[in-house]
Amino acid sequence: MNNKMTSGEIAKKAGISQKAVRLYDEKGLLKPSDYSEGNYRLYDNESLLVLEKIIALKQIGFSLEEIRDSLVGSKNTNILETLQEQINMMEAKRYELEKAITRMKAVIARSNGEPDWDDVAEVLKSMQQDQDRDAGHFFALDHTKGELDWYVKIYNSLNVKEGEKILDLGCGYAKAWRNNWKDIPENVNIYGYDLAGSWADDFAKFVEDNKGDLADGTSIDVFFEDVDEDSTWEHIRKDEKYSMIIAHYIYDVLKDGETFLANAAAVLADDGVMSLNAFGTVPKAHLEYWIDMFDEFGMDSTPFKEELDEYYAKRDKCLDILKKYFNKIDTVVLPSPFTFDKAEDVIKDLIPCLKNHAGFLETNRNKIMDCIEQQLQKGDMVIPHDGSFWRLGK
Repeated sequence: MNNKMTSGEIAKKAGISQKAVRLYDEKGLLKPSDYSEGNYRLYDNESLLVLEKIIALKQIGFSLEEIRDSLVGSKNTNILETLQEQINMMEAKRYELEKAITRMKAVIARSNGEPDWDDVAEVLKSMQQDQDRDAGHFFALDHTKGELDWYVKIYNSLNVKEGEKILDLGCGYAKAWRNNWKDIPENVNIYGYDLAGSWADDFAKFVEDNKGDLADGTSIDVFFEDVDEDSTWEHIRKDEKYSMIIAHYIYDVLKDGETFLANAAAVLADDGVMSLNAFGTVPKAHLEYWIDMFDEFGMDSTPFKEELDEYYAKRDKCLDILKKYFNKIDTVVLPSPFTFDKAEDVIKDLIPCLKNHAGFLETNRNKIMDCIEQQLQKGDMVIPHDGSFWRLGK
């Protein structure tokens, strides 16, 4: 029994309880190096090193299952890669916590300390929409390196001119303005509308802090009003006509899309333009890419075709409404290819394509992963993410 320790002794050396040592044994993390004549577990110095590793990894957030599967169970594990994955996971958790904290603070602030449940629900819904888009933008940034920023592309496509009077409906965090702040021409007046408690709160603060950097005569005002309410449109109409109306990433969440479009058309100048995206969350080119890939590998592409049919139905329904209020309906397509070198990231990108067929993805996940891995063996996967916008005029 030279240099052998009992479970109590090794626990004491590691600074943990004897019960924890027994648990790690049960989970397959820390096996005894020997047994005494009375069949008691015995451990050696190598066991102590393993135990110290378990404790360290547990302290930085690894579950016991992750420790067993990723580290203790394999001598060939890439420690650096495993730690980086853990950092990414913890960063994601921190981001989710920060979002929740921000939402709760906004609810309290906007209710003067007396929140009403209806107001709470509305504020949380608005903030969740903003933050989902924000998370989507960060994901895009990770996979569009070398590409022009998405919101710079959008701003450039708008072709904002000096002297414009712009109505931005559902302005939110307003990255199209933030990311092009010093490129906004002189004498442009921008009026942003959004719900209180959304990312528009942050944008209003940003405007106040940075208005000195705007071009001469240019101003931005943020109003916390609901564009689904008649009272909001009464306020908007007081400013007469607008040379440009922007309604990005809002149409899908409106209570009454047609009334919204009718109101917008009524305040658009005769020679003005309205920019609207109403194609759903997954671009047409994205779905077509997966249909072609599944067909190439002999897999069932029916779910993608059904999602595409829904996309077309939604588009056609909105076009029918647009034709009632606008004589000019043009389409601007902004390409934004995403580049992937990891199968798991491709799966994350695939999920929105199957929002109505989540079961299909889970059932066929292994087959899909095999197809993706085969594609990645040929090189990085470049998947189209075209953004489509209607440009509307009277």
